[in-house]
Amino acid sequence: MKSVFFGAVSATALIASVGHAEPQAEVLHWWTSGGEAKSVAVLQEEFAAQGGTWTDMPVAGGGGDAAMTALRARVLSGNAPTAVQLKGPAIQEWYEEGVLADISAVAEAQGWADVLPASIAGHMQCEGTWCAAPVNVHRVDWIWANADVLEANGIEMPNTWDEFNAAAEKLQAAGIIPLAHGGQSWQDATVFEAVALGVLGADGFRKAFVDLDMDTLKSDEMKAVFDQMRTMRGYVDDNFSGRDWNLATAMVMNGEAAFQIMGDWAKGEFMAAGKVPGEDFLCASVPGDGFLYNVDSFAMFTVDGDDKKAGQDLLAELIVGQNFQKVFNLNKGSIPARTDVSLDEFDSCAHLSAKDMTESSDNGSLLPSYAHGMALRGAQAGAITDVVTAHFNSDMSSDDAVNMLVDAVTNSM
Repeated sequence: MKSVFFGAVSATALIASVGHAEPQAEVLHWWTSGGEAKSVAVLQEEFAAQGGTWTDMPVAGGGGDAAMTALRARVLSGNAPTAVQLKGPAIQEWYEEGVLADISAVAEAQGWADVLPASIAGHMQCEGTWCAAPVNVHRVDWIWANADVLEANGIEMPNTWDEFNAAAEKLQAAGIIPLAHGGQSWQDATVFEAVALGVLGADGFRKAFVDLDMDTLKSDEMKAVFDQMRTMRGYVDDNFSGRDWNLATAMVMNGEAAFQIMGDWAKGEFMAAGKVPGEDFLCASVPGDGFLYNVDSFAMFTVDGDDKKAGQDLLAELIVGQNFQKVFNLNKGSIPARTDVSLDEFDSCAHLSAKDMTESSDNGSLLPSYAHGMALRGAQAGAITDVVTAHFNSDMSSDDAVNMLVDAVTNSM
């Protein structure tokens, strides 16, 4: 009975134990585009409704690199934010620096271990303690399309990369940009890992980008990945360099381009613009089997003051609470991290995502995204992405790219 009672304890009760402090939270994140900004506003509103004072610290830049630079400066100055958008191995890296707070009291009181998939819960724990709160599950390996453009050109969503290439050639002949893309390194890596999953298969992807298996990294199959990337380079427009991802999504929305390969945060942009899945835009997994996930989360940093600690406890409870998990993910385009949240209000793309995630989890093809910081630590991921971007923006051969990839990974270990 004691554990049942404790399981019902809320962060509000925990806050009361630290002297009725008013919850304060300075939150660093990089959710600044339309769908993302709308999503984080939900958390701000819930926090304020519980008597909290939220100080927003948004740092623009879709991949989060600028936010991490700002975070390091704050930590080095001894003035860490209360909560920071972090994910994957980056959480462990900050924990090893001794700057993360322990939020196990909230996690245990709320029964997180019972409602989160084990693989996702593992990312949120630091040597047995809970140090971060998951917000969602994003699928990375999506292909989005303008429904009218495809219909007008007699094109179906591609099931193989050969079908994609044939569709792209047909679109180019019709004067339409086949692939909307932003020439930023993380976007290059997003397309690359989607192609790699399709070409290498789930086992090959795991060996290459989770285990860093050298035989796989230097294989003929990896050469084929770069061959396809070279083909993809011919399907983007001349002005792609430096373009933000949401501007590429807008190109698909307005019919300037047909396809975009991007995580399901792109769906948040479509939905924020009033577009309807299955009517205005189409969604499908990229060619090949498997599911690449990217889990947004907030890590709590060690702070001084009962008010900030109270803010952390309240934030943690709200983030993993059923209401926020539902409302946030309806806005963001992702699916809840909790497995007990009803999907009745979610769209067809979200239902497909949840179905594929379950199936991939069952058959062993549910994989962490390397491009979005879930599979590898920064040095290894950065080394791979440097090669990908160098290849995509030059006439480098696939053989040379594979050799450079092997050398880069070796030197980063």
